Amino acid sequence: MLNLFSLRGLPWTGADGQQKVQLTAAELESLRSELADIEEREAHMKARLEHIDGILRSARLSGYLYIRTRWTALPGEPAPIDDTKINDWLPRFIVLHGQCIFFYLLSTDLSPQDSTLLSDVVEVGSLPSFTREDEGTRYSFYILTRQGLRYECSHVSQIQQGQLKTYGEFGWGLGAVRCV
Repeated sequence: MLNLFSLRGLPWTGADGQQKVQLTAAELESLRSELADIEEREAHMKARLEHIDGILRSARLSGYLYIRTRWTALPGEPAPIDDTKINDWLPRFIVLHGQCIFFYLLSTDLSPQDSTLLSDVVEVGSLPSFTREDEGTRYSFYILTRQGLRYECSHVSQIQQGQLKTYGEFGWGLGAVRCV
């Protein structure tokens, strides 16, 4: 719609003290096409918001956490290096919904970047809290899966960290999970 007023070369004519725009058939069709595209994008965005709203309303838990992933060392491999000085924590939107933990890049994404079945979670434990210059103290914990993938999670709020850890202690509502 804004392009209507920024089109160059539109002939303006003044008749009876009013300003009018004369459009060719091609220009008119282009504007109609652009309006249809805008309406389609609006409908897509509304559907996207309704989808996200539905997921969040039925989720047991959702919110932003800082996440990094690590693989556990296989038998015979050297112990992992001490990576406490490495700042590779990335903000992710976490949704605990149904039988899965979903990891979204942003809360508005339609599909998750990663997911883990709750039945694959074998261990939940605390990690030492750490301090970042820009954000203060972060409280950390990890979620270990049967495949050896370890999600390390941190948040500036102890409540958020404690809430997820509590779910783990009660087996995510599915069964026994070892808590360390």
